[in-house]
Amino acid sequence: MNAIHPLDESARQAALARQARLTKPAGALARLEDLAIRLAAMQGRERPRITRPWISVFAADHGVAAEGVSAYPREVTGQMIVNFARGGAAISVLARELQAQLEVVDVGSLLAPCDLPGVLWRKVGQGTANLLHGPAMSAEQLDAAMAEGRAAVERARAAGSDLFIAGEMGIGNTTSSSLLACLLLGLAPERVTGRGTGVDDAGLAHKLDVIRQGLALHDTADGLSGATLAREALRRVGGFEIAAMSGAYLACAEHGLPAVIDGVISSVAALAAERIAPGARTWWLFGHRSPEPAHTLLLEALGGEPVLDLGLRLGEGSGAATAVAILRLACALHADMATFDEAGVSDKT
Repeated sequence: MNAIHPLDESARQAALARQARLTKPAGALARLEDLAIRLAAMQGRERPRITRPWISVFAADHGVAAEGVSAYPREVTGQMIVNFARGGAAISVLARELQAQLEVVDVGSLLAPCDLPGVLWRKVGQGTANLLHGPAMSAEQLDAAMAEGRAAVERARAAGSDLFIAGEMGIGNTTSSSLLACLLLGLAPERVTGRGTGVDDAGLAHKLDVIRQGLALHDTADGLSGATLAREALRRVGGFEIAAMSGAYLACAEHGLPAVIDGVISSVAALAAERIAPGARTWWLFGHRSPEPAHTLLLEALGGEPVLDLGLRLGEGSGAATAVAILRLACALHADMATFDEAGVSDKT
């Protein structure tokens, strides 16, 4: 684990000074001002910009899906990988509109490798093990999955990208993320479990029962804390795609590449990363607030204020990608508005 890259305080101060001279009452653009200043400190320049966003969608299957915890069959993970490659998924549309680079990284789906444009086959395993029967993955698989997340950030940096988004796809992963939230936040399943892909009342009750069983088997809190607890929780109940996102978020913080966190699954991966390397969260912005019960709790634990609150709950990185439009507007207002001196407008007395 490398040191967290420091923010550029001089760029932040320069951005603050510029905001104070723009033709508007101080603070009138509220969070748009804050976002521009934050990005200035991240990018090390008075006038930040987002011109080359990068989106990596990590896909993997979950053994716990065999317990019927999702409204969709587990084959949908592989089918959606094909949909991503063909440009038909929500994140595919958003990437085109944002002119963002999109890649799909299969870190462990059941889909057999085939010729699909934009898909990287980096399988750590054929789906995780069923967490009701033991740990979801081995320590070696955890390290391999996190390394794939780091490798995605390296590809983004090599391409000159100035913003990173991690998305996910994996039937059963809201069960896995709920269990992770229980272990990392020390909360009961009822506090953190939602309907995921849209299970009905009976499905939600069954999902809760599965999570309770998983928590009884994998509660690793005794004697563990911090980075050790986070890694063990990821190993026991996480998914390959969740571990990959944790690795990616750590790499962003180490290399100084701003990242936008998506919804509940991305946020629990981010919390694990923050527990592994405290301070990593200074390099993350939070795209939106999901209606999933755990998400507000995770945002509070991370000290994150979401850019959007639209009730989104799709995943794939879609909420984070949608927030990029607002971030770009914040940068444009900060860079292109005239100062009082430039416009010949009198400042307040």
